[in-house]
Amino acid sequence: MGNIVFITGATSGFGRAAARRFAAAGWSLVLSGRRLERLQALQEELQGKVPVHIAALDVRDAEAVRQVVAALPEGFRQVRALINNAGLALAPQPAQQVALEDWHTMIDTNVTGLVNVTHALLPTLIASGQGASIVNLGSVAGHWPYPGGHVYGATKAFVEQFGYNLRCDLLGTGVRVTDIAPGMAETEFTLVRTKGDQAASDRLYRGTTPLTAEDIAEQIFYVASLPAHININRLEVMPTRQAWQPFAVDRD
Repeated sequence: MGNIVFITGATSGFGRAAARRFAAAGWSLVLSGRRLERLQALQEELQGKVPVHIAALDVRDAEAVRQVVAALPEGFRQVRALINNAGLALAPQPAQQVALEDWHTMIDTNVTGLVNVTHALLPTLIASGQGASIVNLGSVAGHWPYPGGHVYGATKAFVEQFGYNLRCDLLGTGVRVTDIAPGMAETEFTLVRTKGDQAASDRLYRGTTPLTAEDIAEQIFYVASLPAHININRLEVMPTRQAWQPFAVDRD
């Protein structure tokens, strides 16, 4: 069946765009996400181009992850690339104003969920050998702090460091690991973060040129399709119109 990619969080944003990009290149798809109806729509869209297997999945549930991987049908088991895309940001307010539940949701999804899926698929990826890839979706927030970043930024710092440590442990297996760290990108990200505040999302992107989901999908595909002897450790991608600001200073 050729190359097979397993994508988490395939129901929107980077994950959905990545599914379309890999399908365009002829890869077979294993697509997971929590919203079954969106997975079914994407399967219907892409099924005529490439084989597509879908699985409704909450990556926070380790047992559910194991069951999905164990139940992959014949023809979808030899996963060659894992795209750890499932994740979210919540609560852009200052840390002292944020509900503890929102912090736990980010940790459980961005850290625990990524670990659950990676652990379940490591034996398959190692068996696949030279050129197999783990692509983790990090963020510039994992490297560059900003007000309201608190736990979200910390989870993405974990993603970066986890990837580096995986590289050390997987040395000699042929499995590559990449942290892709996008900057401002116009997806459902801000809608999720603000719990549906369309006006807040519109304000963030108004008057500038952010990245698109397709821009990041192209980078995901790029690193997963490089020759087997090349590993991109970390790829930070920002819009040309986004940069850093001076340090904030509190004054009397």
